Amino acid sequence: MKTLFLDTFSGISGDMTLGLMVDLGVDEQELKSLLKKLSLADYEIEWTKESRSGIAGSRCLIRTTAAQPHRSWHDIDAMLAAADLPHAAKELARRIFLRIGHAEAHIHDTTLDKVHFHEVGAVDSILDVVGAALGWHLLGEPEVLCAPLPLTRGFIRCAHGNLPLPAPATAEILAGSPVTYDDAGQELVTPTGAAIAVEMATFSPLPGMTLSRTGYGVGGRDLPDRPNLLRGFLGELNSERTAQRVEVLETHLDDVNPEWLGALMEDLLHQGALDVAYSPLQMKKNRPGIRVTVLAPLGQGAECARRLLHESSAAGVRRQFWDRFTLARESRTIDTELGPAQVKLLRDGRKLLRITPEFESCRTLSQSTGRPLPEIYRLVERAADGLFSAERDQGATSGEVQ
Repeated sequence: MKTLFLDTFSGISGDMTLGLMVDLGVDEQELKSLLKKLSLADYEIEWTKESRSGIAGSRCLIRTTAAQPHRSWHDIDAMLAAADLPHAAKELARRIFLRIGHAEAHIHDTTLDKVHFHEVGAVDSILDVVGAALGWHLLGEPEVLCAPLPLTRGFIRCAHGNLPLPAPATAEILAGSPVTYDDAGQELVTPTGAAIAVEMATFSPLPGMTLSRTGYGVGGRDLPDRPNLLRGFLGELNSERTAQRVEVLETHLDDVNPEWLGALMEDLLHQGALDVAYSPLQMKKNRPGIRVTVLAPLGQGAECARRLLHESSAAGVRRQFWDRFTLARESRTIDTELGPAQVKLLRDGRKLLRITPEFESCRTLSQSTGRPLPEIYRLVERAADGLFSAERDQGATSGEVQ
């Protein structure tokens, strides 16, 4: 699978990401042409080659030629919705601005519809976000992985005055994501950069991969202790079975009300847990009990543990860090004689291993048609088999794993 790893040793910002995309091979004229489809005017954008600590990369420069208005989240989202842009890139940009909007609404104790962006609503930030999403599209929409982001202490001046670092919007956007402390004393991660990383990437260590290209997005400042660069490794994963680091939480309960457990599972899954399981135990004093096991993304274990302690009778929670091997998963909607249904495709490299119906989609068809759920499953499996049989058979004969 084509993969881009973001090496954030000097943090991430919107302009650094946009510079990185061009340095990795995105055609800047094609990118400019797509950006012109936005309802923006009075700006100039160019990429130049610059060096930091002797390492050359691409720096994105955006200049406004006239005064620009402050824009609300609603203004920006409507602009993106109306733009004639590639669907995946457009939706990614909308998700990035939605995440920023939710963060700003929370910080200022207001609603999303009332959020007005200042720095993030300026034309350069809009071009940074949309350009990063378009650059990802023009690279072939690779899977994006990102190292934990470095957060610093200090202050930065903005439209609201002097704010502590990390900026409140940055901290809110990164809730639930892995971060590290950095003593640079300057802003390394901007709100725009944080939102791009959270929406575009999965946080992960550098995976086993075959590199095809390395690129550098250049930041505007010189840092005294390191090159101000965002480095990107573009290549192919050695296998879909590359390990992903996860947090595993466990607690034993012998005095919990069983009625709480269903709500607890729903709450943990809503919080972002990858999986929640209950298993029976025989505990001390010969009491029957329940083992609760929670699988959480790296960085979200602490919040899941807090939920366990608050929403059950647990007095303590154990945490371990495990490596998880997974197959690539892809959701598709297919047409059946009873209507559309969703299926999940499981791949190992380019080899299609299995096709499985999605339960919720099948249950909806069952309820709307009055047909038994097992019959719906068989109908969806037959439709999927006819649609993907050639691809599955080709993978089975080639045995290719990439």
